Amino acid sequence: MEEFDLTKANDKQYAVKMVNEDGKNLEFVSDSLKDDKDIVISAIKQNPVALEFASQNLKNDKDVVMLSVQNVGWTACYASEKLRDDKELMLAGVKVDGQILYYASKELRDDEDIVLEAVKNKGLILKYASNRLRKNKNIVLTAIKQDKRAKEYIASEELKQDEDIKNVLNPPSQE
Repeated sequence: MEEFDLTKANDKQYAVKMVNEDGKNLEFVSDSLKDDKDIVISAIKQNPVALEFASQNLKNDKDVVMLSVQNVGWTACYASEKLRDDKELMLAGVKVDGQILYYASKELRDDEDIVLEAVKNKGLILKYASNRLRKNKNIVLTAIKQDKRAKEYIASEELKQDEDIKNVLNPPSQE
C-alpha cells in the first residue's frame, strides 16, 4: 500500500483512489474533501472507522453516519449531538454494539427499544440506562441473562429479590 502523498491532499481523484485503498486515508485529505460526501462515503465503505475523519458537517449527515454505525456500532461516538438523539440511527448502532448506549442522548437512554437492544448484546451497559429502565424487569432480565455482572446496576431492591431474577443469577441445581 502506497503512502499518502500530502502534496496531493486537495486532488479529488487521488483522494478517491487513496480512500478506496484504505478508508483511514481520509485523515490526510484536505478539509474541503473531508466535506465531500462521495469521498467520505467511499472511505466509510472501505473502513467504517473513517467516519472519525469526516467533516463536522458530514458527522451530522444521517446517511453518512448510518453507513458507519450499522457496520461498526461504536463509531456513533463520532456522530453529532443531534444524531446521538436520533432513535433510528442509535437503534441500528446498539444492535451491532450495545456499548454505544454510552454515547446516546439522555432521552434515548430512557427509551425501552434502544436499551433493550443494547443489553441484548452487552448486558453491562445497563449501567448507562436511565434509572427508570434499570427498574424494568424485562430489561434487567435481558441484561443479566447476557452478563450476570449487570446485577450491580439493578436500580430496585424489589427487583433484586424477584424470583425470575434470582433464578437467572443462581439457577436451581438440577439433581
